[in-house]
Amino acid sequence: MTRSLRPAMLALVLAALAACGRTPAPPAATAPPPLAALTVHLEPAHDEQAWDGVVEAVHEAVISAQTNARVVELPHDVGDAVRKGDVLVRFSDVEQKSARHAAQAQIAAAQAAYTEADTSYRRFAEIFGKGFVSKAQLDAERARRDAALAALQSARAQSSQVGQQLDYTVLRAPYDGIVTRRYVQVGEAVQSGPPAPQPLIALASLQDLRVGVQVPQSAIAAIRRYHAAEVVLDDGRRVAAGKLTVFPYADPQTHSFRVRLELPGDGAGLVPGMTVKVAFASGEAKRLLLPTSALVQRGELVGAYVLGQHDVTLRQLRLGHRHGDRVEVLAGLDDGERVATDPAAAARWLVAQRRGDAP
Repeated sequence: MTRSLRPAMLALVLAALAACGRTPAPPAATAPPPLAALTVHLEPAHDEQAWDGVVEAVHEAVISAQTNARVVELPHDVGDAVRKGDVLVRFSDVEQKSARHAAQAQIAAAQAAYTEADTSYRRFAEIFGKGFVSKAQLDAERARRDAALAALQSARAQSSQVGQQLDYTVLRAPYDGIVTRRYVQVGEAVQSGPPAPQPLIALASLQDLRVGVQVPQSAIAAIRRYHAAEVVLDDGRRVAAGKLTVFPYADPQTHSFRVRLELPGDGAGLVPGMTVKVAFASGEAKRLLLPTSALVQRGELVGAYVLGQHDVTLRQLRLGHRHGDRVEVLAGLDDGERVATDPAAAARWLVAQRRGDAP
């Protein structure tokens, strides 16, 4: 090495040593992202167990024949909505009307016989006091009058029964509902029995609904303890059940218990015969709930914008059940983290940051 290079190398070594002794300057502090955010926290909740249930109508009936006649009119088909009092089935009524006319004639004859017997008795009672008739004759007239009165009452009862049979020729809806099945067709003759009345038409009300669930015996103790359940709809929404009834006996074949839940008055858009998930409370737990408006959908992935101290990160989430306008977060968030409530604004902030325009 030449003597002229030694001073230069010595200077470089001294400069390197000086640089190693210095502490690097900290980066310039940046302000937190100016975005509306929500801090998520664990909330007390229940552990759940879910089973399939079937929606049932509280008011459901199969209307049967109560007179012997022929079907002449079926105004409504399966699936039609009917109002209380609407005609469901109309029968021929020739025989019933003839029977009513005969009953009315019997009443008129019995009334005439009673009037004559009562008048005769009054006449005998008047002259009995004068001694013109015997006590036996008066008793005979009284008995004839009483028999005539009994015959009149019997004729009136018969007329009432015949009138009821005539009323049975027109069957009306007992409540608002939907026709679920028709068992007869126009022109078909029906019988009121024996051995049993013939079914005519089935009707179900959509105003009051309930859900029936078969639950294994191992879960009944927890269901009775917490006595709370929710119906999970297909879109993830939940409907809190009203009255919850656990039947006090088990099915000897399946060893399962039947549980019945009352639904709210609007039925949540459910109809009889549908299957739904029913989630029963089975223990204590905590969950993170996030508003659905804060979620971001990217293809099949779902995430949310999580705010750090100086930045924003789009983080993938694993979600659970929906609870009203919030959804349970199973993975991807921790207690106390902040989430942007306006995903569109968070996305714009990230774009601006990458361009160097973010504040």
